[in-house]
Amino acid sequence: MSKFLIVFTILINILSFAGTGTVYCLDLPSSQIADDSILRIRLKDAWFTESPRRVLAQRTVIQQLGSGERVQVRSEEQRDEFMVVLSRELYSGRMEDSGEIAGRTGTGQFPGWAQGSWILTRRKDTGENISIRVFLRSDQYTYVQFRPFSTGKKTDDKCLMDVVVYGGYLVNSLPIGVGFERLYTMQLNDILNLAGNRFPRRYFDPDPLNYKEHRVFIDQVRGHIKDLNYADDGAIDEYGEYVYIKTQNRQNPAEKGLNCSGFTKWLIDGILRPVTGKRLAIPPLKQPFGERGSSFTENWEERRDVFFGLDWIRNLAAEANGTLRSEAYRNLEEFEVRKEIISSVRINTSKGFATQSYPSFFKDAGFGIEGLRPLLYTLAIDEPYKFFLAAVNTEISTPASENRFGTPRLRQYFHVAALIPYFDEYGSFRIAVFESADENSFNSFRARYPGHFINLVTIPITAKFEP
Repeated sequence: MSKFLIVFTILINILSFAGTGTVYCLDLPSSQIADDSILRIRLKDAWFTESPRRVLAQRTVIQQLGSGERVQVRSEEQRDEFMVVLSRELYSGRMEDSGEIAGRTGTGQFPGWAQGSWILTRRKDTGENISIRVFLRSDQYTYVQFRPFSTGKKTDDKCLMDVVVYGGYLVNSLPIGVGFERLYTMQLNDILNLAGNRFPRRYFDPDPLNYKEHRVFIDQVRGHIKDLNYADDGAIDEYGEYVYIKTQNRQNPAEKGLNCSGFTKWLIDGILRPVTGKRLAIPPLKQPFGERGSSFTENWEERRDVFFGLDWIRNLAAEANGTLRSEAYRNLEEFEVRKEIISSVRINTSKGFATQSYPSFFKDAGFGIEGLRPLLYTLAIDEPYKFFLAAVNTEISTPASENRFGTPRLRQYFHVAALIPYFDEYGSFRIAVFESADENSFNSFRARYPGHFINLVTIPITAKFEP
């Protein structure tokens, strides 16, 4: 592993598990990133176009921009490639509730992905250009990338542009009317302007103030779940009694708890009780909601309960949106997530990373889980005052060994959870996952369901939570 990747790993681990007192970088609007084109002009001959052997022999240096920001210039060697890294200094700071930035200062760290960092990647054997990657946020998973138009051929009039957030492509292979090597010395905003309105700048300029209620809500939920336990088929009814969802019978007080469905009801009850003064009844939440399935699945619904999770989150979303917004928002079209702008995703295979297409909303399924993180990132920015209930589903059949004749392969919604994407007060993207009376990491949630689909509904966020 290269020194560059080691620094990446160490810093991302520090930032991922830091406590609330830790200071994280706070970025400027992407249009205000200090220009470094004059520096790149000076570096071009010795660092960008020189032979790989001579570039790799260069010593690391620190340069200063006209803005006063420091840039560390270094090379990083990998097996078949090498990188020329113009790493901006990582800044620290915190967004106060007033919107003011407190204590924005340099940290003396140059991780390679601090806002404004610029990385040229070339082949070690031939020196051939592979890509230029620019980080518009201090986040190693969000970047703009440029590639030569034709691999192995010199093309002076165009290159290709990618816009990537958390492995999801918002823009993929967009032709840009300028040669790749011209990018060595162009000002950053001039480069981005070449894409016109095809460049979605809003995804690089989140405002942490928009997520203040998310942070309060998450803290409140965390404070309450420590008193909860898991119990199969468990929920709390409209009278505050622990019961079983299927029968409505009361639970044994010594073993009372909530399952995944009962837990999402507990969350929505906690949001609605300050407004309505009561909890939701269970039977209406089990009723079919909206179009789903077919005449074939109707014959299996009673025996397999294939759409239980989907109906449950739709009914909860209808109650939440109808109460907190207006009656017009009880309609499925108003609260079900059906639109996304992710065209393809990067996945990790046995042969390394590969890019595959990412289909749009799939009726009776939702979205593939492999693109869920970038989808939630875009939703956090496009719909900043909401969180999401998710119904996990896949095709399931019962083998003949468990049933005399077996059962057909049907898509079944078997698990539900609450997903809360947001930006913390340091500007870092987070996803809180609450499920089955507990909190889990997003990575563990996603890894648990490879190849599965997720149906999402929106819930208005509120800072007042009284379960």
